[in-house]
Amino acid sequence: MHAYNRLPSGGHSTPSPPASPLRSPRYRRSKTGRFGPAQFQPGRTLPQRLAWLLLSVLLRRQGIFLFAPLIYISGMLVYMGSVSFDVVPVISHRPAPGSVYRSPHLYAKLQPEMASDNSSADAISTIWKHSNKGGEWRPCSNKSSGGLPETNGYIYVEANGGLNQQRTSICNAVAVAGYLNATLVIPNFHFHSIWRDPSKFRDIYDEEYFINTLENDVQVVNTIPGYIMERFDKNMSNVYNFRIKAWSPIQYYRDAVLPRLLEEKVIRISPFANRLSFDAPPAVQRLRCLANYEALRFSSPILALGETLVARMKERSANNGGKYISVHLRFEEDMVAFSCCVYDGGEQESADMTEARERGWKGKFTKPGRVIRPGAIRINGKCPLTPLEVGLMLRGMGFDRSNYIFLASGKIYNAERNMAPLLEMFPNLQTKEMLASYEELAPFKNYSSRMAAVDYTVCLHSEVFVTTQGGNFPHFLMGHRRYLYGGHSKTIRPDKRKLALLFDNPNIGYALFLTAKRYRLTHLHVDYWKEANLL
Repeated sequence: MHAYNRLPSGGHSTPSPPASPLRSPRYRRSKTGRFGPAQFQPGRTLPQRLAWLLLSVLLRRQGIFLFAPLIYISGMLVYMGSVSFDVVPVISHRPAPGSVYRSPHLYAKLQPEMASDNSSADAISTIWKHSNKGGEWRPCSNKSSGGLPETNGYIYVEANGGLNQQRTSICNAVAVAGYLNATLVIPNFHFHSIWRDPSKFRDIYDEEYFINTLENDVQVVNTIPGYIMERFDKNMSNVYNFRIKAWSPIQYYRDAVLPRLLEEKVIRISPFANRLSFDAPPAVQRLRCLANYEALRFSSPILALGETLVARMKERSANNGGKYISVHLRFEEDMVAFSCCVYDGGEQESADMTEARERGWKGKFTKPGRVIRPGAIRINGKCPLTPLEVGLMLRGMGFDRSNYIFLASGKIYNAERNMAPLLEMFPNLQTKEMLASYEELAPFKNYSSRMAAVDYTVCLHSEVFVTTQGGNFPHFLMGHRRYLYGGHSKTIRPDKRKLALLFDNPNIGYALFLTAKRYRLTHLHVDYWKEANLL
């Protein structure tokens, strides 16, 4: 009797369990003993039947999926080994933006059209045609009248850095001394390892004029009285030195410095660069402005040479109404090295920059774990503009070969090579070395701060000022120009992020450069001076 047959031999019927469900007809074992469709549907082609057969095997043996990656990799290795590399197609891709310095390629493409461009648009006058004024702005450096109360003591500061970093220290020292009702000693200048200028205050500024201008606001003296210095064996190193944190608020000087000043009657603050916050009360800002734009006047030799060069620039640009452009170009070796940007100088440039970094900032750029990405630096707008890029930018804004440009700069890195394209685009470009005779420059030649002061003077009186890298020089100059010109000045500040993308594409046509200002590749300003604002 069958195991599931519960029917008695007598023929009585009883309920029986339901039959086991049949397998899907697609996957029943066929009569041939293989897994596959029990009966193929009519009309299917041979490839379709093979596909269904393969699918049925995979579904019945799902463990095969565990080996699928291994089977795929093995297949690829077999394929790669069977194909010769000389027949594999080469896939070319464009390097990431900024990773390659392409400005020379762009210039090579645009140069023929630039050379044949005879347009005579007066960009120096029309580029600001649609500028908007920012309202009523006025200077903040009105002088006081009347005498000063008895002093609380003497403050001696040591200013470090270059010309304009020292200028920051002087303005801050005047503000602190006035706030604490102290007497300021003429600041001492540190000898900087990069600037290498031993000039003293009186070599760069008119010391007597400085003292007289501030006489009703802050008392300034040349030296500390002898009877006070006797307590310190006439040695300034014995005087208590405050180590003040950078950008400290003026309240810190009241709370921490003033008590010691009242006790000692003389204190020293060294170093003093950037030791006062820009966010200060109007009374403190007024003293800064008074020092910067009224009391600090260059010494007679610097002022005389600077004014002579201004007159020569106006004379040479007579066809443009005596209007000229000034450009502050930061492409000296130390600036290029510090930026860590890579240009097109090859192995020689790499060796020069490595040597300059080690000479100026020993070990700073070779610390373990420090990663330098020149392409990212460029695309982020941090690379100094080259002379070539400055020329491309100005030509794109509509300035042409007839415009006179005064170039304010230190010693340009690899000048003979890097300056050639800028001079080709603007043959009327001038520097102080071109405008002045050897004899006129000789007294300033070995003093970087004095040479920078001459540049500052010529830029101050230009119709248009172009800044390419930022820093203390353009910040002071822009503020001074606003002050000098009754509340406004014409300034060009490149948007270097957008310029980096533009220069990265050598296929862009010349027409785009002629309308660059419409694409907001630069910030064009008629700047206005706000009350109680230093920079």
